[in-house]
Amino acid sequence: MPNSALLVMDVQRDVVALADDGSGYLSRLRRAIDGARAAGITVIYVVLGLRPGDPEVSPRNKVMTNVVRAGLFTEGAPSTGIHDDVAPQQGDVVVTKRRGSAFSGSDLDLVLRARDVDSLVLTGIATSAVVLSTLWRAIDLDFGLTVLADACLDTDPEVHRMLVEKLFPQWADVLTVEDWLEAVAPR
Repeated sequence: MPNSALLVMDVQRDVVALADDGSGYLSRLRRAIDGARAAGITVIYVVLGLRPGDPEVSPRNKVMTNVVRAGLFTEGAPSTGIHDDVAPQQGDVVVTKRRGSAFSGSDLDLVLRARDVDSLVLTGIATSAVVLSTLWRAIDLDFGLTVLADACLDTDPEVHRMLVEKLFPQWADVLTVEDWLEAVAPR
C-alpha cells in the first residue's frame, strides 16, 4: 500500500461558516480523519494564512485582493483557525499556505518528502478552489491521488458535482468517506 497522507484543506472557521450546507459535512470529515489516524495514515491540515499587512498579496491577484478586503485569513485571527469539530491532534501536521493550492507558498512538499509520502487523499473546502488547485499540482508532482467526494464541499453544489463526477475521475480515484475507510481499514 502506498505511503499516504490525508490532506484536510481550508476547513477554517470562516470558511466553514460561509460554505457549510447543513448536510453533515464536518461529521463525515471527522470520520475520515479518525479513520486515517486509526490506519496509521498521516493527517496534514492545510490552512490559508496571510501575514498582518498582507505583504504577499499583489493587487494584480483579484482573488487574494478580495480576500484581504473581506478581512479574511489573517494569521493568528480566531476566525482563521481550524474548525473545532475537526481540530488537529498530537502528531498531526499543520501547514500554512499563501495561495489557493496547498503547495503554494507552503512547506507541504518538504513535509511530504520527509515522510516519504507518495499518495494523497484530498478533502476540504472548496472543491473548486483548494481541492482543484492542489489536485493539479499533485498530478504534476506524480502523487497517487484519491478525492473523498463527500469530504469536499463547495458553495456551488453543481460545480462540486461536476468536478467530482466528471473531471476528478480522470486523474484520481474518487470515493466516498465510507468506501475509502473500507479500503484502508477493512472490517
